Amino acid sequence: MKPNIGLSEKNLSAVNGLLTAILSDAVVLYTKTRKFHWNVSGNSFMELHKLFEAHYKKLEEAIDEIAERINKLGSKTPGTMTEFLKAASLKESPGKYPAQAEMIKELLKDHETVIISLRKSIDDCDEKYGDKGTADFITDLLREHETLAWTLRRYLN
Repeated sequence: MKPNIGLSEKNLSAVNGLLTAILSDAVVLYTKTRKFHWNVSGNSFMELHKLFEAHYKKLEEAIDEIAERINKLGSKTPGTMTEFLKAASLKESPGKYPAQAEMIKELLKDHETVIISLRKSIDDCDEKYGDKGTADFITDLLREHETLAWTLRRYLN
């Protein structure tokens, strides 16, 4: 049964498309962060191992919330890597195991890419589709990504 929440089916579908892209980027970033957590080595091993773990746990929470938001708005949530990779703007880097600094730079770049995308999605949800609830939801995601990016950036200064 489709939700009757004051948004047209067309707008609900568009918003769920945005949320699917957001979810897909979150899954790719989660997977990459987990990979780096497993494979970090060097002088700051334990510190970065714990940092990456804290980050992927935050991403894991967000993934569940995004997936549930898609369901709340009446759509099925994708759940396969094939679907996620098709909808994501972020890319994997199979077979690459960078040094610590490169791991941090790659994760930072991905968070910044997500932040830029989230800003546009907030505006679209609010102005184009009239969905203030999802705009507010995405704003919370944006703030979390800004915090995660900030912590990574601090390692590079």
